[in-house]
Amino acid sequence: MLAPSCAACGAVLEEPTRGPVCPACWASILPLTPPLCDRCGDPLPTWRALSVPLGLCPRCRRSRRAIDRARAVGAYDGALRAIVHALKYDGRRSLARPIGALMRHRGADMLDGARCVIPVPLHPSRLRERGFNQAADLAARMGLPVVRALVRVRATAAQAALPAAQRHRNVRNAFGLARAARSLAGAVVVLVDDVSTTGATLDGCARVLKEEAGVAEVRALTAARVTGR
Repeated sequence: MLAPSCAACGAVLEEPTRGPVCPACWASILPLTPPLCDRCGDPLPTWRALSVPLGLCPRCRRSRRAIDRARAVGAYDGALRAIVHALKYDGRRSLARPIGALMRHRGADMLDGARCVIPVPLHPSRLRERGFNQAADLAARMGLPVVRALVRVRATAAQAALPAAQRHRNVRNAFGLARAARSLAGAVVVLVDDVSTTGATLDGCARVLKEEAGVAEVRALTAARVTGR
């Protein structure tokens, strides 16, 4: 009988009962270190890049986004990328627990003072295809009430297949409010998803929450973030 292998690096697991990812891979997931953009959480090249009064990256200085602040566990590469893929595409749903624990620890300032977390929704057709929503699995591990305040009203092309310039257009008018959003006027909420690439999906969700539900502040917390775009 073959011993199970790590879902991230492929090495034989010495203690498979402790989960599908080896300790070395978990230990290799480094946090994004300051200086970070105060709004999107992207690393800044130097403290000299900070603007006054907030430290914002050039992209956030150029355009006003609906997300007030965003943070991620780490960069979308190496072991973290492989682990997220195992959760999302291989159906390793047990990984939501340890990933969620990392999100809760490294994103504590995003969760502090928030009323609830809101998972980024999948379109019903995508949900049927995958069988679960990885964002909802992660949201359930944040230690705050989970409110399914959003629905995906339009099926869209997979964001991963599109160039950055087309991603905001792809998700325009793709989200709507669910009944659960009626109680969120004036609230601080946290959107939860697996990966932020350009932030287009998170921004589309945040606009609906602010403009249609009257949410006061929308933060975002993701497992991984694509950096250096």
